[in-house]
Amino acid sequence: MTAAPPLDRLRAAALALPETSERLSHGQPTFFVAGKQFAQFRDNHHGDGRVVVCVRVAGPDEQAMLLEIAPETYNKPAYLPSWLGINLASPDTDWDHIEERLAQSWALAAPARLRAAEGR
Repeated sequence: MTAAPPLDRLRAAALALPETSERLSHGQPTFFVAGKQFAQFRDNHHGDGRVVVCVRVAGPDEQAMLLEIAPETYNKPAYLPSWLGINLASPDTDWDHIEERLAQSWALAAPARLRAAEGR
């Protein structure tokens, strides 16, 4: 059995979160909650050769720490300061981890009423 393409898996996980939607932003499939972006899929963005999901992080300290401890997994995405790119191209991609990072990013973008409803 062949695994689903990364965008299909990402889309299913992102759209399973409350009140999310998808639309293109700057030509990239992008996911929103209450009108705020929380994730973006990038495949060879500006010829960088990467397949990643970009997610929000709590701030530059978290971004720097993750970039330092796992440079093979994380990268600093262009045009999205204080966000994190997560490699989706590896056959060993940890989709549980991707789903958790998506949920964290969703919580950073979601309004208080949605976070409260989800217990975040």
